[in-house]
Amino acid sequence: MIKVGIIGVGDWGKNLLRNFASLKDCEVAFVCDPDEKNLKKAARLFPHLNFCQDYKKALTQDQIQAVVIATPPATHYEIAHHAVMAGKDIFVEKPLVLDSSEGEKLCELAEKKQRLLMVGHIMLYHTATLRLKKYIEEGELGEVRYVYSTRVNLGKVRQEENALWSFAPHDISVILYLLGQTPVSVSCSGSCYLQPGIEDVVFLTMHFNNNVIANVHVSWLDPHKDRKLTIVGSKKMAVFDDTKASEKVWIFDKGVDSNMDYNTYGEYLSLRTGDIVIPKIDSVEPLQSECQHFLECVKDRKKPRSDGKEALAVLKVLVAAQKSLKMGGTPVEVEC
Repeated sequence: MIKVGIIGVGDWGKNLLRNFASLKDCEVAFVCDPDEKNLKKAARLFPHLNFCQDYKKALTQDQIQAVVIATPPATHYEIAHHAVMAGKDIFVEKPLVLDSSEGEKLCELAEKKQRLLMVGHIMLYHTATLRLKKYIEEGELGEVRYVYSTRVNLGKVRQEENALWSFAPHDISVILYLLGQTPVSVSCSGSCYLQPGIEDVVFLTMHFNNNVIANVHVSWLDPHKDRKLTIVGSKKMAVFDDTKASEKVWIFDKGVDSNMDYNTYGEYLSLRTGDIVIPKIDSVEPLQSECQHFLECVKDRKKPRSDGKEALAVLKVLVAAQKSLKMGGTPVEVEC
């Protein structure tokens, strides 16, 4: 049994608590949150657990092997730093932190102390994402030319963070994972309609090597509920629609081919439209898979899929995008 402590059981932390508490090879040893209301809600569902408001005191428990941190992003660095210094493996909800230098320090500290550092980039544990990664690696889609995603809804309006920091980490992490590289530069624009200084809608464009581009559209002020990713390759195209109950991935045998005209000895372009394939993909809750993966990494001492290095790459894109956003969309190089 892996003994885990949960720090933060608010809107998202309660979901992490539910999942870790349901896994057979995990024991939730304590639940911590400075907000007494959050603790009372959690206690009604899990009355047998130990609850506290002081996370520093909870970290002194020697039997705890790992800590899950789901507090506001501005608190991530301080809590994660204390957890690593206390000898705990840590799972931090996205984003890792809000500052690149703090992210680097945290990664270096975890490596020095030989502690696992995993970040909650949940979409990397979605079975559809893993299938798309396999298609790309096996050359099914050909060379990836461009990618675009939409994550919009008329939903909860955040007050602590804008749409870029709240929604875009999901899509950025997936795109970087699928392409296997980080962007060279980004440009980002958006607007604040509901609250001054907090962008409700953001458009982010990432430029990669080999002329590959990716665009991310995020908003909580939109008439549609879309969670869609499209990949355009030289051979085929793929669409991942996470709002569908089933048939989430569609593969389109469509493209533009270059042909030789032997009468003129010149090339001409022709459209190609073939079959549409809808692969069967197992329906597994990504959050459950993510939590199980963390426990396996703690037990077997293996590198998490969304480890500190991966999270730091996503963070650097976010930092560059935020800078571009405040500069009205001026392109900004991504820190290496």
